Amino acid sequence: MTKAVIFDFGGVVTRTLFETHDLTERALGLPSGSLQWRGPFDPASDTYWRAMQADDISERDYWMKRTLETGALIGENWTQMADFVKAARGAHPAEVIRPEFLSFVEDAKKSGVRLAILSNELDLFYGVEFREKLPFLADFELIHDATYTKILKPDPKAYTACLDDLGLQASECVFVDDQLRNINGANAVGLVSVHFDVQNPAGSFLEIYRKTGMPQAEGGNYA
Repeated sequence: MTKAVIFDFGGVVTRTLFETHDLTERALGLPSGSLQWRGPFDPASDTYWRAMQADDISERDYWMKRTLETGALIGENWTQMADFVKAARGAHPAEVIRPEFLSFVEDAKKSGVRLAILSNELDLFYGVEFREKLPFLADFELIHDATYTKILKPDPKAYTACLDDLGLQASECVFVDDQLRNINGANAVGLVSVHFDVQNPAGSFLEIYRKTGMPQAEGGNYA
């Protein structure tokens, strides 16, 4: 069985901002339907998402664009993605955590599988306060956040630094991310990987169970 699972954060651990437009609009006092960008859920209508997928702009560029746009709708001049996330999700962060993920964390603890996070912008996008409201993070022995390391996936050094701190070989870990470029980077250093599909989270977690060899708890959220 796999010794550790290394998770990306946004999109894998949490429901994406694309999936929670209704919550965002309610939190910001916007009329329903104000937010139209849909990213992977409707790439044809999201020019900036397509540009990001083509590597013409970075993921940080994409979210800064959406931060500025959304802030302007309510008369705010937000300068950081964290400003957006705090306003949209800060009061009730538990609402956006994927239930399949929480079930997996419990199963990993029972199976003795170690847990880590490798993120390009955890605190940059979400803010330190968001982390403090997520008790499950206590079950993660390692959080590598490029907000501080400045080494972004898919740079090989991002993955190898995480592996070094875990004291494990790439073949002993499963890496999970929703961005193909980061999966390709993981594969290049020998990690077993799962390309997380935000449109099918339950199916993606089933794939994580399969690749880790972990048993699924009866009654888990893996339909």
